[in-house]
Amino acid sequence: MKDPARRLVAEFVGTAFLLATVVGSGIMAETLSPDNVGVALAGNTLATAAMLVVLILIYGPVSGAHFNPAVTLAFTLRRDITVGEAAAYVVVQVAGALAGTMLAHVMFDQPLLVASQQARTGVGQWTGELVATFSLVAAILGCLKWRPDAVPWAVGLAIAGGYWYTSSTSFANPAVTIARSLTDTFSGILPAHAPAFIAAQCAGAIAAVLLFGWLLRRT
Repeated sequence: MKDPARRLVAEFVGTAFLLATVVGSGIMAETLSPDNVGVALAGNTLATAAMLVVLILIYGPVSGAHFNPAVTLAFTLRRDITVGEAAAYVVVQVAGALAGTMLAHVMFDQPLLVASQQARTGVGQWTGELVATFSLVAAILGCLKWRPDAVPWAVGLAIAGGYWYTSSTSFANPAVTIARSLTDTFSGILPAHAPAFIAAQCAGAIAAVLLFGWLLRRT
């Protein structure tokens, strides 16, 4: 791994700021619009999508700006990174996600970490996570092939759209899912419901790699 320390720090910091945005904007949105879930979700969406674009523009040249074990899984399957590199990425992504959640909680005077009580389960939501993650990885792989400069914008837009067209509101990220199971706020998920989300996310990433491996293969 070239410059491993820099790459891992970039993944940690980027994932931390992503979660601080997801959780913090969720708390802010719920505080400002306690009786209007639609408005709260709109605020959460805008902040998350905008910050994703910024983070990828900043950290992409350093680490590839995965910030997501499902994305790292996709690049591992494509043999763009080694299994060892992928394992290190996943560890720092999860650690960064937890750090970002705690940072958001500190900013809004919440307990550092607390198990969520927000139920998110069922075939519909699992399907939503598979679709959301497939869509995210497809955006990355397609843009890397044809328009690498568009990746930050495509990722932000894919997540923004996923917040609204999927039943699960598009977590599309195992590290995000783990961290969101430890915030009892607008963006939370019951810890017992997180493993099924993560399984669906991994399935979506694998499906995207398989399809785009065929679609983009030179004949």
